Amino acid sequence: MAERKGCDVSKWQSEVDWKRLKESGQVSFVILRAGLGRFSSQEDDRFRANYAGCRAVDLPVGVYWYSYANDRTAAREEARACLAVIGDKQLEYPVWFDQEYNAATKNMTVKQRTDVVKSFCDELENAGYYTGLYCSRNWLTSYVDSTKLKAYDIWVAAYNKTPGNVPLPYGMWQYSSTGTLPGIGTNVDLDIAYKNYPSIIRRAGLNNLR
Repeated sequence: MAERKGCDVSKWQSEVDWKRLKESGQVSFVILRAGLGRFSSQEDDRFRANYAGCRAVDLPVGVYWYSYANDRTAAREEARACLAVIGDKQLEYPVWFDQEYNAATKNMTVKQRTDVVKSFCDELENAGYYTGLYCSRNWLTSYVDSTKLKAYDIWVAAYNKTPGNVPLPYGMWQYSSTGTLPGIGTNVDLDIAYKNYPSIIRRAGLNNLR
C-alpha cells in the first residue's frame, strides 16, 4: 500500500485548527494521546476535544497511552484506565502503549519492561482493540526483549533519514519531533504508516469498528 502521512498530538499542541489541518492535505491520520498512568482521571486534557475535532473533519484517529508502569499489575491498571478513557470511541488506528525512559522504568530489568508491554497489550487485545508498542529504536534494541514482542505491532521513533536497523517489523515510523503543520501552532511529531490500518481494523471488527 502507499505510505500514509500523519501526526500525533497531545495537550502540548494546545488547540488545533482541525479544519485547516485537514484541508492542507499534509496528513491523512492523527494519533491522539488519550492519557497516562494508572487512573482514568489522568486523561489528556485535550483528548475529547481533539477526538471531536478529528471526527468533525473526517480525519481517522488512533490513540496512545503514556506509561509509568513498573510491573505487570501496574500495566494492567494502566490498560483499564486507557479503556475507561477511550470508552466506545471508534478508532481507525491502533491503541499504542507508549513506553519510554522515565523514573518508573529506569530501574526495571529488560524482562520486567517486556512483561509490562505484554500485560498492557494483552489487556487491550482481550477487550477487542488492535494494539502495539510505541518506543524509540534504541528502546526496542536495548531496553526490552524484542524477541518476546513479535506478536504486537510496532510504532518506532527514529529521527533520521530512515528508521535504520529496527529489530522487529514496524507498521508506523515517527520520523520527526519538530515538524510543523498548518493549524498546529507548535512543533509536532510526524509519522508514516505503512499498513492500511483502517481496513485491517475494520475487517477484524476491532476498535469499535463494526
